[in-house]
Amino acid sequence: MSVPDLLHKGSEQPLKGIALIGLAVLMFASHDALSKYLSGFYPIVMVVWARYVVHTFLMLVIFVPRSGFSAVVRTKRPGLQLLRALCLIGTSLFFTTGLRYIPLAEATAVNFLAPLLVTALSVPLLGERVGRGQWAAVIAGFVGVLIVVRPGGALFTPAIALPLCSALCFGFYQLLTRMLSGVDSPTTSNFLTGILNSLIMTALLPFFWSTPTWGHGLFMLGLGTCGMLGHMLLTQAFRHAAPAMLAPFSYGQILFAGMYGYLVFDHMPDAFGVAGISVICLSGLAVAWGQRKR
Repeated sequence: MSVPDLLHKGSEQPLKGIALIGLAVLMFASHDALSKYLSGFYPIVMVVWARYVVHTFLMLVIFVPRSGFSAVVRTKRPGLQLLRALCLIGTSLFFTTGLRYIPLAEATAVNFLAPLLVTALSVPLLGERVGRGQWAAVIAGFVGVLIVVRPGGALFTPAIALPLCSALCFGFYQLLTRMLSGVDSPTTSNFLTGILNSLIMTALLPFFWSTPTWGHGLFMLGLGTCGMLGHMLLTQAFRHAAPAMLAPFSYGQILFAGMYGYLVFDHMPDAFGVAGISVICLSGLAVAWGQRKR
């Protein structure tokens, strides 16, 4: 998925930040393409399990030797960390299931409603103020979804609720991340989320296990590796440039998703799909611009 756990201020090197976020969204789009491909052969639970287990193993190898296990897992808000992990696993399950029925570019675009949902939910949950322009952008984003899934269109099926539920879960995940950013380090939050979700999915795995081929096993390793690299690159990108500056480039993930959709799954969005995706992107950019002005 596509939002940093903590916007870490560092030296201003905008070109480096743009390059890093470009690589990050390529990794996220690659992760989603692998998820869509593997979900055609294996149960969704198994695909999501592979993603979290590989991700968590890589974090163990990279971060625990530097800081020690107890330092990495120590949290001041265990309840919020558990809720955050559940929100992310909900995002993974809903989105990966949706990819079985929804083309990659369209599903990715719908999932990009999450920043708009964060804007709307930040008012009742965080007490933040949102201007009329940002409310207009939120409404426009939902209009964009309606254009993509217009009545009578191929995507006007109950399956479209899956990426919508994914976006809602991801919105809550981002809000909880914001609440925890001043309490726990990004490494702690990411590691706890990974290990909690790995344990949950491992408990479910015996009911859904299907032995993968060697080739598919390598794809599962690649799935978790792409997710891990994407998060690391994203965190580094926000060390070098401001969030408002990088926000437009995060929507490159939709372009990469469309590329994979065409090259791997032989799908191109129709004119309505392109129009709806454009409206969603412009709405998200408008919200980012409003946050920059504030």
